[in-house]
Formats: sequence, structure tokens, C-alpha cells
Amino acid sequence: MAGSSNGYSPDPRPAIWLCHQTDGIEAPPPAWLTGYERDTVGKFSGPREREYLTSRWLIRQAIGKSASLPAHQCCPVDGRPTVSGRPDGWQLSLSHSHGLSACATRASSAIGLDLEPCQRHPQWQKVARRWFTPVEQEWLFREDDPNAFLKVWTLKEAWLKATGRGIAGNLQTLEVRKNFEIYGDQPDEDWQASCCYIEGYLVTLVFRGSRPQWPDITLLEPPPGDFSLVDAVSMEASWEPLFQRTIRPTGC
Repeated sequence: MAGSSNGYSPDPRPAIWLCHQTDGIEAPPPAWLTGYERDTVGKFSGPREREYLTSRWLIRQAIGKSASLPAHQCCPVDGRPTVSGRPDGWQLSLSHSHGLSACATRASSAIGLDLEPCQRHPQWQKVARRWFTPVEQEWLFREDDPNAFLKVWTLKEAWLKATGRGIAGNLQTLEVRKNFEIYGDQPDEDWQASCCYIEGYLVTLVFRGSRPQWPDITLLEPPPGDFSLVDAVSMEASWEPLFQRTIRPTGC
């Protein structure tokens, strides 16, 4: 399903760009890396190195296609890639897991993205007991559905990225109740969440907007073996929408 709407929206539509990690022989780090990125990738080897290079290649593709610029003219800020460095004005969120990388983009508005393989939920009850609220534990344990747990987990991860916080001490700042009614600790009433299945992964996006929206979703071909910044071609991809929700302020 190509889940998009042709109706007018006053909010800029968020976008998610994905690509599978490239395979191949080891290659020298590409020349387009910033000094910070070159220092960072030098700490990795093997699959971790290729994962890092794939994600940095994808970020440039995502910014470029969002801003209608060639990828080689684009880059994120150094450090955690939450905003674009060139051109400025784009909010970013990166997630990668088990060979798939994703980058969400939105113009001048907070955004958070998380993805997990659909079957990744070992010992989920232990995680829920340790980190989830009593309300979440009660309905999750009653339903005994690991896929429901995974949806809650990705919602929390995407929320923390969108609000600029780490996991430690913050997982309970978002509470997901039965039927995926969502409450967060931010006072504003313009936080939205969208959740869908893409390419065998659960993908969740949290962003600020006046109403829920399905993001534009594009699967790009994997990067070349040498990670050159060619214009990436879009590939066919199917996705299944699951739910959209407004995140209500706690206490409503």
C-alpha cells in the first residue's frame, strides 16, 4: 500500500527515507565524510563500519531529496544528526537495525523515528516490568502480545528522540494505554504519532503537527560499494498503516 494523501495540509508532511545496508568488500572511507565522521568511522570495523557509512550516506540522500539539492551538497551537523548542517532548516531523526537504515526529515519541526524488526521481542515481559508504567504493564501482560509491546517500545523511543532526551530516566515520560491512547509529559497538544509496518519492520514516527499524518515513505536503492553520492533511485516498497494518534498531555 502506498499510503499517502493528496489533500491539502497546513503542516509540512514528514518523510521517511529508507535503504538496506550495502554489502561488499571493505573500501576506503569516502571523501565526502566530514572530519568528525571520519574520526568516528575510524573507531569501527566490519558490519558496524558499513552500518555507519550507510546511515551517513542515507542522511545526505534524505536531506538532498527533501531540499531538492544534490546529495553531495548536503550534510548533517556534527555529533548526533538531529538537524541538517547544510542546508540548514531540516530536522532529522535516524534509526537503523538489522541491516535497514531510516532517516526522517521535516522542515523546522521536531521529529523522532524508531524502527525494529517485527520479530524482535525477546524477554519483553522483563523489559516491561523494569521500564514501563504500571498502567502499561497491566494491559500488556493481560493481552500477552509481544507485538503490542514492540509498538509501545518504538513509540517511547521515537518520543524521546523527538523531545531531545535519552532513555535513562525518561521512558515513563510517555504512557501508552490500552488501544494505544498516548499521553506525554509535554504541555502542548500538537504532538502526533504514526505507526506502520515497512519491509518487515515496525516503524514509528513522532512529530509536532496540528493533526495526525501519514509520512511520505521512500525506499532507496542501497548505496554503491564505494559509497559514492550518486543520486539514489527509488525502489518499490509496500507498507501497512497501523495507527495514528494525537499524543495528549498527561492529566487530560
